[in-house]
Amino acid sequence: MRVSVVVCEHTLDRYDDLQDAAESVLEQTYDDVELVLVADGNEAVCERFHEEYGDREEVLIHCNEDNVGLLESRNNGAKAATGDVVAFIDDDAVADPEWVATLVETYEREGALAAGGKMVPEWVAGRPTFLPEEFYFLIGVTQRGFADGRGEVRNTFGSNISFRQDVFLELDGFDTNIGGRQGDENLQGGETELCARLRSRYGQGVYYEPEAEVAHKVFDYRTEPLWLLDRAFWQGYSKRGMEVLVPESTGEEYDFLGQLFREFVPSRVKQLFTAPSLEKAVQFVMLFVFTTTVGFGYLYGMTKWR
Repeated sequence: MRVSVVVCEHTLDRYDDLQDAAESVLEQTYDDVELVLVADGNEAVCERFHEEYGDREEVLIHCNEDNVGLLESRNNGAKAATGDVVAFIDDDAVADPEWVATLVETYEREGALAAGGKMVPEWVAGRPTFLPEEFYFLIGVTQRGFADGRGEVRNTFGSNISFRQDVFLELDGFDTNIGGRQGDENLQGGETELCARLRSRYGQGVYYEPEAEVAHKVFDYRTEPLWLLDRAFWQGYSKRGMEVLVPESTGEEYDFLGQLFREFVPSRVKQLFTAPSLEKAVQFVMLFVFTTTVGFGYLYGMTKWR
């Protein structure tokens, strides 16, 4: 099984991180891996790709003529890819050496149409002690309570998700009207919408394998409280947008909310009494602050998405 991994880049400002992502793909323990580099409308990035990777047989380069955004860039990369499976990773992420091998094992073991794994944090600026693990999704990391081990889920993060290429192309890839240049820039959830269509057409979701790990770099600005609150607000807005665009896609959010108040809040209250600390107290308060902020974003989304 040949696996094509698509990495997109639109600016030289993040090129060093892009190289880390690319090298992590090229250094996989699995043999049959193709790296697909997509330059999104930036000639300088395209030139660097050709200078540094153009002579490598395992690397395929695609350059968009215009800046079309991440989702269309990923679609272009998937169309150019030659693998049986097309996987996606962001330019600020680093794949575990066993990532692809674990995904391939998942496809072969489960007969999956799509598979993804766990996002773990790489704290570039240190771990923000006020951020509860239940809200790690704000920084692109798999949150506490995401899934009880391996099994089928609606979708995994867009930086650790893969599809059988024929299935991805039959679904016409990501909907480019979600976020970016052509859509609502504040609307997030391209992989949510695509995986809802996957389930609708094939009756299957994404198979989650937590051993297939990708580390997401968490830069200093992503640990600032105001940035995280802004992120939480637009997450709520996006959940409302997805609820309207894909009505069957938001069940996991409601399940998480129920789990939050039935399980996580009581367990944190117990910890505050049995082993109190300032960090635990702050995280307990922030649990409600972030939940409220997501709620305000959802309410705002109701005024925009009917």
